[in-house]
This record gives sequence, C-alpha cells and structure tokens, in this order.
Amino acid sequence: MKKYTLIVCALALVAACASKYETLLSSNDVDAKYAAAMEFFQNKKYQKAAQLFESMSVLTSGTARDDTVQYYWGLSNYRYKDYYTAESNFTRFLENFPQSPFSEDARFLRLDCMYRATYRYELDQAPTRTCLAAIAEYEREYPEGSPNGEALQAMKKDLLERLDRKAYESAKLYYKMEDYLAARVALRNVLKDNAENVYREEVLYYTALASYHYARLSVSAKQKERYLVFADDYLNFIGEYPESSYRRELDMIYKRVFKNN
Repeated sequence: MKKYTLIVCALALVAACASKYETLLSSNDVDAKYAAAMEFFQNKKYQKAAQLFESMSVLTSGTARDDTVQYYWGLSNYRYKDYYTAESNFTRFLENFPQSPFSEDARFLRLDCMYRATYRYELDQAPTRTCLAAIAEYEREYPEGSPNGEALQAMKKDLLERLDRKAYESAKLYYKMEDYLAARVALRNVLKDNAENVYREEVLYYTALASYHYARLSVSAKQKERYLVFADDYLNFIGEYPESSYRRELDMIYKRVFKNN
C-alpha cells in the first residue's frame, strides 16, 4: 500500500508539473516564460526550452530581448540535436540580427547544422557542395580567421574528401564492370576536374590497370599500340609514386608485357 501511495503521488506530481508547463507555454507572461526557458536550458532540458523560446518569440519581437530569444531558440534546438530546425533558426536569426553579439556563434552553428545534414559519399552530394559554399562565404566574412577555425577546417577537409571519394569510386565502377576503356577515360577525368584529389595515387593506379586490361583484351593488330598507352600510364604512375605499395604489381605487369612485345 505504501509503494502504491508513492507511485500515485509521483504521478500526481508529474501531472502537476506538466500542467504548469502547459499553462506557462500558453501564457503571455514574458518574464516568467523567459526565466523558465533559461532554467530549462541550463538544466539541459532543451526540447522544453526550445518550445518556450518559440512561444515567446512573437511576444519579444522588436524588444531588447528579441535577438537573445531567437538565438537561444536555435541553440536549444541545436543542443536537442534537431539540426534541421536549428539551421532554419540560425538562418532567420542572421537575417534579422547580423550585428548581434551572438551573430558569430550563430554563423558557425548554422554551418555545423549544414555539415551534420550532409550524406556519406555514396549518396547525393548536393548538400556537401552547399555546405562548402557556405564555408567559403564564412571564410570571406572572417578573413583574419575565427575562434572556430580549427573545427571549420576539419569540416572542410572531410567534405572535400567525400567529394574526392565520390568522384574516384564512381570512375572505378567502370573498372569493376570491366569496361576498361570507359574506366580509363572516367579516371583521367577525375584528375582533370581536380588534380589535387586525395585519391590521386589510387586513380593513377587504376588508370594504368585499365589501360593494361584494355590492351590485353584487344585484337592482336591493336595490342602493340594500346600497350604503349599502358606504358605511358605506368611511367606516369611510378614517376609520381616510386615508393607506392602498388608499384610491385605494376612493375610485374610492365615486365611481362614488354618481355613479350
């Protein structure tokens, strides 16, 4: 009976707290809402804080608290890991309060939301390109650097690597399909589009392999000419990566080809 009474009391307390929160949420008492929202935020109850900041945003519009409420609304959603909503919050905040003391943090947090919304390399990379464009804009706004520079560079490096891998893996797919001519063309285009691709070594390796297999599978009358293309690709590879782990394999292929041709 005592345990039952305690459960009933606890449920009653929860219901009372919920009722108090719902009443506060629909209230027009800005001071009470603001104090409660900040308390929820400090206690890491970010969803409730976000709802309160949102509910008072109309009430504080045009007042001294306007930018603070708007910023903490976004920050609460960010801490709650609702990055899509937080990005919208920060975008609107920056449009309305570009000179606010919170603006620098809001700019970076908006970028972080965009970064978290990007996809792994196998999927659509449009959000990745959008985020990189936003990072470039941010860097123009802070040419001397910002306190978030290290984190920003880590984001940028990851996003660029993702695009590089997408391009490399897409081209390599032709190799896996054994369409060696298309593979060589696609792989060369990867470096034509971006000579600094972080997978440059792998791209050049598969370029050489593709030209070798294309020549190997050609009719006899075309093989000599096409093996010379492989030779060019091989020499290009070892010229750039003489210590590569791929070199032994390519050396063996080259010696076998030109021993018999």
